Parts: sequence; C-alpha cells; structure tokens
Amino acid sequence: MAVEENDGETEAEVADNLAVIEKEIDQTELECMFSGEHDSANAMISIHAGAGGTEAQDWVDMLLRMYLRWAEDKGFKTSFLDYLAGDEAGVKSVTIFVEGRHAYGYLRSELGIHRLVRISPFDASGRRHTSFASVMVMPELDETVEVDINEKDLRIDTYRASGAGGQHVNKTDSAIRITHLPSGIVVQCQNERSQHRNKDMAMKMLSSRLYELERERQVEAQQSLHGEKKEIAWGSQIRSYVLQPYRMIKDHRTEHEMGNVDAVLDGAINSFIKAYLLWAR
Repeated sequence: MAVEENDGETEAEVADNLAVIEKEIDQTELECMFSGEHDSANAMISIHAGAGGTEAQDWVDMLLRMYLRWAEDKGFKTSFLDYLAGDEAGVKSVTIFVEGRHAYGYLRSELGIHRLVRISPFDASGRRHTSFASVMVMPELDETVEVDINEKDLRIDTYRASGAGGQHVNKTDSAIRITHLPSGIVVQCQNERSQHRNKDMAMKMLSSRLYELERERQVEAQQSLHGEKKEIAWGSQIRSYVLQPYRMIKDHRTEHEMGNVDAVLDGAINSFIKAYLLWAR
C-alpha cells in the first residue's frame, strides 16, 4: 500500500541541490570560455584614481572592495602589493595579487576605465558627480615566458612604506620602486618585509607590464593592417555605474545591464564577466 508523503525537508534539500548544480554548471560554462594563453594564471590588478580628487579616490576604494568581495566569494586568495591612500579619503592607487584557478581569465574582463555617477557624499550642496578610475589587469607570467629586461634600463629606489596604507602595508624600509626607463613604466611593491622579496615581486609586475605592452603593440599593428582604429581615451569607459538619478550598471562593450547596483558593488560581477567572455569570443 503506497504511503503519500509531503516531505518539506526533502523538497528543501532537492532545491538546495539544484541550486548547487546550477552554480556548478555556470562555473563550467565560464571555464569552457577560457581559451586565452594566460587565462589559467594568477592575476595582478591595479586600480588608479582619475581626475576628481577625493571623489575619484573614494571610487577606487569602492572598486577595491568590489574585487576583494568577488575574490572572497570565489575562494581566491588576495594580497596587497602596493597601497597609496587618498589625501582625505579613499585610495589613490592600489595593486593586489589574486591567486586562484583562472584568476586572470576572469579578471581580464575588468581592464579599462570604470565610470561612477552619484550624489557626492563629499559635496555639502548634494550635487551629482562623475568619477573615473582605471583598472589594469596583468597575468602572473610563468617561467616559460621570457621577457628581456636589461638591468641598465632600470632605476631601482628603496623607500619606507607609507603609514597611510594602514594594515595593508608593512612600515619598514624594504619597499621597492622600479622604473623602466625606455618605456616609463613604474612598478612598486611594499607588501613584504624583505627588500629582496619586494624586488622579486616588483620585477614580476614589470615583466607582466612589458609583456602586455608588447602584446598591445602587436594588436594595434594588426588593426592598422586591417584599417581598424580603436579609440583609447580617458573618456572611453568600459562600464558605467550610475547611482543617481537612476540605479543601473551597464557594460558598454556587451550592453549587459544590472539594476541591483548594491549586489554588484558587493562583488556580484560574474554576469558581467560571462557577458564579456561571450562577447570577446
């Protein structure tokens, strides 16, 4: 004789299992799109404030929090390589190292200019402000990739990490700044207490920057052969985060939009990453 059961616990368990399976499917779909040469690598992400003083520096701090939350949700490990606090609030520039499976494959979607529109919390008149921040993403190059760097082309300076970085930096004399004279690229690391380890990480950062620079030159050369022109300007943002007069985040490359701006600024950027990977492919 059949016994009918209305087992709410079983239904809840099935729903939970379905949610887990759906998340795993989404993850697998994303990873299937990682076809780039360095997509499996760890990543270094640098955020720099644009024009706008305190407004822009606060925007950098918001983006930093967004990426740290996203990495935490992915189970990725993060560490600060460089941190320069803002004059009054926020952050002028920051570089973090993200360790995890396909970290660069995910984060390369974030490369470019990010634009924020909101009522300024720093403006007593309550006016709307527009702020910009640039995001640079570089892969951690493995030992099979060789980047030729002439020691004579480098200027290496040591300095004391600034106290304004708070818990993010070690306040010792071990901080390293390396300037690559031919390109003008400057990298710095103040995370480790050992000057030697800071130099090693700064050299890794420089190698990645030079590698990306050469790759950009090759892409531009290909585009010129095909008569293509790509505008690279401060105003050509990849994504806009509008908090006033309406609430919407839009990626200008993929046209992907989200109205839940709080969730995105809390790290829910996977839908933008997926949209970018589909668009780029």
